[in-house]
Amino acid sequence: MKYFVTDFKIDAPAELLDDARDVLSALAGEAGFETFEETETGLKGYVQQALFSRDVLDAMLASFPFEGIAISYDVAEVEDRDWNEQWEQEGFEPIVVAHRCVIHDGRHLADIDLAQWPLAIEIDAHLAFGTGTHETTRMMVGALMQLSLGGCRVLDCGCGTGILGIVALKCGAREAVGYDIDEWSADNARHNAVINGVNPHYTALLGDASVLNGVDGVFQVVLANINRNILLADLPAFCRKLDVDGHVLLSGFYAEDVPLLKEKASQLGLQAVAQHQDGDWACLVLHRS
Repeated sequence: MKYFVTDFKIDAPAELLDDARDVLSALAGEAGFETFEETETGLKGYVQQALFSRDVLDAMLASFPFEGIAISYDVAEVEDRDWNEQWEQEGFEPIVVAHRCVIHDGRHLADIDLAQWPLAIEIDAHLAFGTGTHETTRMMVGALMQLSLGGCRVLDCGCGTGILGIVALKCGAREAVGYDIDEWSADNARHNAVINGVNPHYTALLGDASVLNGVDGVFQVVLANINRNILLADLPAFCRKLDVDGHVLLSGFYAEDVPLLKEKASQLGLQAVAQHQDGDWACLVLHRS
């Protein structure tokens, strides 16, 4: 997956710099930026090259709500390398979700007895999002475990490591289909399906929502942990693959984005039946009657 790094320089009084950073990261997140790191003069933001639009970014900055603050930026291509390599080598400590599920990397198990957990998921992450360390993933796993999944077909949009489809299968789903625009992620999802023993029932496809045109049948559960703009654009495609009485679980957006997503869902015949929040991040559970 190829990324741009954008170095934002914020010209603001010292007492306003932190607030300006917070607002900038929220607005840039709406423009497709995924992660940020603070600098002395502002922020660095990372965005997939395929999702980057200078026009959208300029429009976002033009609407910046603070008067008397100037923001400039430079864009550069991130070196095409395994920039998560150190994290992958170090792994992550086990993560517990809803007192029922433990997500682990197969290495940091000194204080964990896997036999005591109703649901144990091993994730070997390679350049893919979705280990349970992020608030959105934890909320999606928690919301997914509250559904009755026995015999369901599950669609995971932007599958990353495949964690959500794997959780669904271990909770009784009969089939999970995931897709991702990143070849690393699709491969990693297949790998994680194997190490969790669900690979006969898991399919990972390479591409965006257009791959759904080649997928037969409908799904009782659709999962999407992606940024807000992609969710808004792809919700109609999700609905075309959703069965009557089916559920759509969404995350990857901020709590302030919930009204916009609810409005879009309502236009498509979906009703919000649950909402979760962890920090600034939110998760919606939608239902089709």
